[in-house]
Amino acid sequence: MPSEPRIPTNLRTLRILEILGESDHAMSATEINSHLRLPKQTVHRLCTTLEREGFLARQPNSKKFFPARRLRGLGLGLLHNSRSHIERHQILREVSREVRETVNFVVPTDAGMSYLDRVETDWAFRIQLPIGSHVPFHCTASGKCFMASLAPKARARFVAALPLEAMTGATHRAPEPLLEELAVIAKQGYSIDNEEFVEGMVAIAVPIRDAKNRFVAALAFHGPTQRVSVEGAIEKLGCLEDAAARLSTAIMGETEDALVGA
Repeated sequence: MPSEPRIPTNLRTLRILEILGESDHAMSATEINSHLRLPKQTVHRLCTTLEREGFLARQPNSKKFFPARRLRGLGLGLLHNSRSHIERHQILREVSREVRETVNFVVPTDAGMSYLDRVETDWAFRIQLPIGSHVPFHCTASGKCFMASLAPKARARFVAALPLEAMTGATHRAPEPLLEELAVIAKQGYSIDNEEFVEGMVAIAVPIRDAKNRFVAALAFHGPTQRVSVEGAIEKLGCLEDAAARLSTAIMGETEDALVGA
């Protein structure tokens, strides 16, 4: 691999974070340095500093680093505070008017799937999960949508580490059937929560992806079974997929020129 131009000292840590952010797996300092071509001891020192400050963490019994809570929080903060959040919210409003239910923009965090943005339905009878709420991975449409986006081996490791708590009688409580469903979701491109998280609630979610086809967030809507069936939710799939494509453009298409002209 050809050497990169000399990297200014004040940009080296940012390049390390960028390389890890673009990777779909943990990386050792040596692997990171294959993209940088800096002195080995420099990259090891910078990675150790980033680990100490909470931006990176190491896999157990491994020398490989991955983004830690502080770095993920930084990414979520940038996503939330970017000008694109205005367009994002408007798209959610349009979807809510179309499906006539509560629409959610949901991202994965250490504590589960987190509601970063939402538009409530105007029905008096509704199931409320406010912005900032965290919900489990294994029994929600958004959580299964995220897990299905992982490579099969990473998906299996992720599921193996989850406490498969029974939230309702329909919740997956064993890894094997959950993994089978996640494989189906990965192929069909959407996920369903059929009263697995809350009795009497159905939800559907689709992935929002970046330009490299990586999972960024889930777009979902949910409603009580008195109004929403699984079949009825799937009938709205086209609306969700169109909105997910627009959200991807809104989030990833923002440029410095657009910000300056705003």
